[in-house]
Amino acid sequence: MQSSTRHAVTFPAPREVEVVEEPLPAPDSDEVRVQTSLSAISPGTERLIYRGQVPQALAADPSIEALSGELSYPITYGYAAVGRVEALGEDVSREWKGRRVFAFQPHVSHFVASPDALVPLPDGVRDEDAVLIPSLETAVTLLMDGRPMIGERVVVFGQGIVGLLTTALASEFPLGQLLTVEPASDRRSRSLDWGADRSFDPDEGLPPIRDALNVRSVEAQEVEAADYEGADLVFEISGTPSALDDVIAVAGYDGRVVVGSWYGEKEVDLDLGGRFHRSRMQLISSQVSSLDPDLRGRWTKDRRMARVVDLLDRLRPGDLISHAFAQDQAPTVYDRLDTEDLFQPVFRYF
Repeated sequence: MQSSTRHAVTFPAPREVEVVEEPLPAPDSDEVRVQTSLSAISPGTERLIYRGQVPQALAADPSIEALSGELSYPITYGYAAVGRVEALGEDVSREWKGRRVFAFQPHVSHFVASPDALVPLPDGVRDEDAVLIPSLETAVTLLMDGRPMIGERVVVFGQGIVGLLTTALASEFPLGQLLTVEPASDRRSRSLDWGADRSFDPDEGLPPIRDALNVRSVEAQEVEAADYEGADLVFEISGTPSALDDVIAVAGYDGRVVVGSWYGEKEVDLDLGGRFHRSRMQLISSQVSSLDPDLRGRWTKDRRMARVVDLLDRLRPGDLISHAFAQDQAPTVYDRLDTEDLFQPVFRYF
């Protein structure tokens, strides 16, 4: 028998999590209702929300209808759900009934949406891969914003889920070097498996990384008429503001620094008075909800999403899922997320 209620994870206040029961929504005439099978937790972003470290006047994501409200408590959050269409509005084609879909939706057991807001999934794509579409889409966007070129030296700071997928995609370019920086030894090991040439522990200091990149001062390079060494392209995806100083320290002259981390309300204190001042570096803000204006003549979000879906079966990002929890375990999950390294947790609904 069809239940008349659904369940949703909510944050009533910082460090508070509840699973609430709500009436089961009925689709409008132009909508469908989806029963969720999996939803992915974004460890970095949702840890900030749990701790109350987000600007509450900021819109969650104005480009996504389900996330258009402000980040003020109480919050229902999440943006990666996979499920199957179970009910149709009267104006929706019968072809949607029973289809597996991805949607940018919070952690709810059922949701309604317009078919235009759904991504139909090919038969060969696993739910576990599809639920990580936002992470892969972010990695694709980072590469589009960084634009690696043949022979370049590339460094990725942070080997969480987005960092690893960025490394995997970057490894498919004919680069000169692909290095990663990550404090957790198990993530460094994964980084090598997913395409990095070498992976460094930042706690051991910058000299090994700088040596690998032959980083010297701009003045020394000018005097010696040497090539400008250092990284051509650096991605900062660690979520740690202090990493930005290290990023600048390893970037070369005219290097590109792509900042994909969201720091929330964490303060960022940068040293921009030395090497940065003379190096003509570019600091590039990358955020998946929009496309680089230079690319909008030929690229759209739909085109980018089509490429992401094409990559799922080959990259199999679902292999990176580390923990699966029932939705009713949410209070315990976020308590653990506050203090533990849950690499890529998901909620499983049945």
